[in-house]
Amino acid sequence: MPEALVELREARRSYGFGAGEIVALERATCRVLPGERIALLGPSGSGKSTLLHLMGGLEQPSSGSVRFPALGEPDQLRPGKVAFVFQAQSLLAPLTALENASLPLVLGGMEEREAELRAMEALERLGLEKVAQHLPEELSGGQAQRVAVARALAASPRLILADEPTGQLDSETARQLMDALLGALENTETALVVATHDLGVARRMDLVWQMRRGVLDTGKGVSV
Repeated sequence: MPEALVELREARRSYGFGAGEIVALERATCRVLPGERIALLGPSGSGKSTLLHLMGGLEQPSSGSVRFPALGEPDQLRPGKVAFVFQAQSLLAPLTALENASLPLVLGGMEEREAELRAMEALERLGLEKVAQHLPEELSGGQAQRVAVARALAASPRLILADEPTGQLDSETARQLMDALLGALENTETALVVATHDLGVARRMDLVWQMRRGVLDTGKGVSV
């Protein structure tokens, strides 16, 4: 079996203390392997975002452990190994689509010209080359989310964590976005975990995990 990209063991995440403590994630155990396509299905507030944040090293567990056996230390995960796609508009308004897509690479130390070349390749893979010089305000909602996907792809990550990427899109635009994302990852070993409450999105993934009230179920009984 290949080495896991990320592995959680009894990982718990809570906020606050005592009577005011809020448990967002309750003792989750799971692992993500190279090439896996996983849907994390559950309603809003069920703990999906918290789990993704732990998987991507954005947060630390309150107890239990999160390890990255195939990726290295948590401070080495971004921008090259783990990439995020968020639900909310995450493009910087003063920057073009191309500049937005290349920004994480530049911030990670890559020479600007090389970063733009890689970002343009990612935009082209998603059919966005004609809007590369457009500002976010000139893009449709679907185009803006595809630029966010291109930004994730440009770094050639080994793991993409997408948090409700279709949550603000209509059904047809959501379908087009998932077509573009899954198509770009076809025949690659990049793993994809998509947090969603959309059954249509979940059915397109190979594995479906379910979240309810902070409890993760990765068992075979989960079905959509």
